[in-house]
Amino acid sequence: MNKEEFLKSLDELHINYDNKMLEQLEIYREFLKEYNTHTNLTAIKDDEGIYLKHFYDSLTIVKAVNLNNINNLLDIGTGAGFPGMVIKIFFPNINVYLLDSNNKKIKFLEELSKKLNIDVTLINKRVEDYAKDNLNKFDIVTSRAVANLRVLSELSLPLVKKEGLFIALKGNIDKELNEALETIQILNGKIINITTFDLFNNEGIRNIIVINKITDTSIDILRTYDKIVKKPLKKK
Repeated sequence: MNKEEFLKSLDELHINYDNKMLEQLEIYREFLKEYNTHTNLTAIKDDEGIYLKHFYDSLTIVKAVNLNNINNLLDIGTGAGFPGMVIKIFFPNINVYLLDSNNKKIKFLEELSKKLNIDVTLINKRVEDYAKDNLNKFDIVTSRAVANLRVLSELSLPLVKKEGLFIALKGNIDKELNEALETIQILNGKIINITTFDLFNNEGIRNIIVINKITDTSIDILRTYDKIVKKPLKKK
């Protein structure tokens, strides 16, 4: 996807933008490539790949949810800022929190946010640790291909406020979805929509899973990461 195709895609996604946003995106693209020469942030290094697999892919979340009236959003396992930083550029009124346990990636985001003159909250923690003091806090928690859906749901749903949304951006989910259903139910979640589409010119299938949080989460249900991975939640 070249720049012209990316701009066309913004129109197709009905995303409003101005020159400042496009300038910020160009700074982002150049700084990502420069930083990646000495610190491993992404395997995608060419401009067309960055426009498609990072910038456009991040913004496809609007296919499933209206971001215009969102107060806060937490991006789990944000890496080099995808999708959270890209969302912040195009929806500057959202209070965006970017969480990653990798200190090198948080350092990159610190420098990037200064270059872009963007105010985001950066969190260098494991999500299960961050959840202990931030239950039921966010309008939207999102994550892009960080872990399988069952594990990701248990990590993410406790952070979503009542009637908020957990939105997972995934590739193929057939097996993952079935394995995640019981965990989602136990954590008071309900799948309300799955949007499936071809990313761009047969570059791969994308699924956006939208899960509504029905009631608050109690701190008693929180578990350590090794237990989350090894032992799925089961109804009593």
